[in-house]
Amino acid sequence: MRIRFPLAELFRPTTALALLVGATAVQILPALPSHWIDALVALTGIALIALPRRVRWIGFCLLAAAWTIWRADVALSQRLPHSLEGADLVVNGQVHGLPRAQDDATRFEFDAVSADLEGKPIAFSGRLRLAWYDTKSSAAPDIAPCSNWRIRVRLKRPRGGVNPGGFDFERYALESGIVATGYVRESADNRESGSTTFCVDRLRERIGAAIDMTLGDTHSAHLLRALAFGDQHAMDEREWAVARATGIPHLIAISGLHIALFASFGIALVRLFWKLAPRITLRWPAPLIEAVASLVFAVAYALIAGFGLPTRRALVMIAALLVANLARRARAPVHGLALAVVVLLAWNPLCVLSAGFWLSFVGVAWLMFCLDGSTDRKRWLRELVTAQGVASLGLLPLTIWFFGQSSLVGPIANLVAVPWICFFVLPMTVVAALLILIVPALGTPLLQVSGWAMQVLWWALEKMAAWPGALWFFPEPTTWALLLAMIGAVWLLLPRGVPARALGIFLFLPLLWPAHAPFADGEFEAYMLDVGQGEAFLVRTRDHALIYDAGAKFASGFDFGEATVVPALHALGVENVDRMIISHGDNDHSGGATAVAAAWPHVAVESGEPDRLPMEATQCMAGESWNWNGVEFRIVHPHEPLSPVDNDRCCVLAVRSGDSELVLSGDITHAVEPDVAAALAPIASHLVLQIPHHGSKTSSSAEFIAGLHPALGLITAGYMNRFHHPNLDVVARYRADDVDLVNTADNGFVALRFAPGEAPHIVERGRFDRHPYWREE
Repeated sequence: MRIRFPLAELFRPTTALALLVGATAVQILPALPSHWIDALVALTGIALIALPRRVRWIGFCLLAAAWTIWRADVALSQRLPHSLEGADLVVNGQVHGLPRAQDDATRFEFDAVSADLEGKPIAFSGRLRLAWYDTKSSAAPDIAPCSNWRIRVRLKRPRGGVNPGGFDFERYALESGIVATGYVRESADNRESGSTTFCVDRLRERIGAAIDMTLGDTHSAHLLRALAFGDQHAMDEREWAVARATGIPHLIAISGLHIALFASFGIALVRLFWKLAPRITLRWPAPLIEAVASLVFAVAYALIAGFGLPTRRALVMIAALLVANLARRARAPVHGLALAVVVLLAWNPLCVLSAGFWLSFVGVAWLMFCLDGSTDRKRWLRELVTAQGVASLGLLPLTIWFFGQSSLVGPIANLVAVPWICFFVLPMTVVAALLILIVPALGTPLLQVSGWAMQVLWWALEKMAAWPGALWFFPEPTTWALLLAMIGAVWLLLPRGVPARALGIFLFLPLLWPAHAPFADGEFEAYMLDVGQGEAFLVRTRDHALIYDAGAKFASGFDFGEATVVPALHALGVENVDRMIISHGDNDHSGGATAVAAAWPHVAVESGEPDRLPMEATQCMAGESWNWNGVEFRIVHPHEPLSPVDNDRCCVLAVRSGDSELVLSGDITHAVEPDVAAALAPIASHLVLQIPHHGSKTSSSAEFIAGLHPALGLITAGYMNRFHHPNLDVVARYRADDVDLVNTADNGFVALRFAPGEAPHIVERGRFDRHPYWREE
């Protein structure tokens, strides 16, 4: 039997939707199926595609699932083998993208093409994310884009923290093709071995340097480098905060909007040429030449913008739309969009892991659905306002799902920013930056004009970001809440005349409801957050919340308070933090406190070492106590006189509900453990202990363990941390006393619930209970 596959199937929205469902369904699997099951799914899909159209969509769905499973399996198999974690490898390869020279290190991505272990070649290659740290004896060398190196590295598999509302680095690594992370070791093996002759990233580096030289270290320089050339690391956190509050990150991330704009410039240029020489159209078809010109302009801009994954995705989408039009198969714009989805999923089905993929395609689909495509120039303002309203409302559920926040001033800010950037700032900056490398006398003043234009816009955006309620945070939504909100958006955006459209707003309400059971008097929950080799806890009762430690902040600028603690509290629906206790002044406990205090300015702060904190705080002292909703809180350490040893000045907090108690001990050592044990008397029947000092050998004496006899021990430690916490002897002492241990390095965040009359129990372990196939246990 001959199977006929009509080409028109690729343009059908139902085909694109079926493929999308199949690729997306794979992402909810806790583990990938075996190869023979994948092959069976693929063969079943192919067989169904040959059947009549009414069941053909099932075949496309199964075929997409099989293709996605195979690609995901290949990507995961390319990760660093477990046996090589922590080993010193010598790798050969090339620097990818733009390296970032920071205060403590130079960070860069590296495409390894070969590797040696102890002088013997091994089968390992792929993209690495590396840091070359400055040392006391030498600083990291200047690392140029596209340079070839032979370097000694120590690696581990991609692994990130698992927290409510947190960034999923392991998902990002899978999507981006990162197979390992690590750092460069000091070695005589480290040497540069030349670079490629042609390198677009080297041109981008020169452009960035020219912008900095012309505009200086200003907001305008940072923003223009990010907006026009994809150098998003040029922006600092304050600038990103303003961008998020005003809803313009989509303008900063090089996306379909930027690529389409430059593709349009190519078409406009060709059409101008046609007007000057109309007879040429008799020799070459105008649509074909316009399509080629637009694609050339799009590719050229994509190259100088870094050709990152979002840029490549946008370029594939534009190319697919052009092919659809040239093939005269797209009877409506939606058919071109369908082909773009089909091509993208065929190229890389793992693109469905990206928020940008969904926001791009759903946003375009909403505009096609709601706008009439009128070319009446007199209605341009109305169309622009309508487009912003449709995009804001239609994408609101996805924005909350991916980011947990939404900008209320975003529609207004985008009404100003989109045309200002797209039709003025962006093209002028690109032209000026290229000219400044060729004819500085022309490029410099033009770039200064771009800087002034950006400065004016940024002034307005900063004002909008400061408006009360500009940025709203939402609890972490459930899948059902997302689906209901999407249905609500469809209902609200139905054509005029459809009755009861306004009722769709009620389907958005579940997005406002935290997905946790309410607390009764005497009940509380404790969250041990996954902040690497640091510490951060949340304790919440029915009406109150307390933070105990807030993780570290590093010289690179990464701040666990900002990246983990604050988003986790928002995701859990915490609206107000009443008190923050920073056990002592060490960075791994106090570094993130500034970000927490900035998010909740009225929080009361106390610490065992208030003089070491970058904010006003009071000295915590044993004997302090209070009661929230029937839950007893008391400080049991330090006592007067205060210890001169930093770690032994830690605030030790005990939280009790009936016969159950949680003890947060910070980094106390053997020296004060007897005092702490005595202050906790009488010992609760069910005691949960945060193991002192991450399980260091300086703490957790046998007498301390025997005196408290905890039912459960909580360890906050980083995966493969350089301190080798927890110490194996310490772990053995707890095991000998029948104490169960849970470690953030293995479990991600851990949530526990305490209630009178019952033993405390673990409610959730992030790495186990939130376990998609790309996340390791």
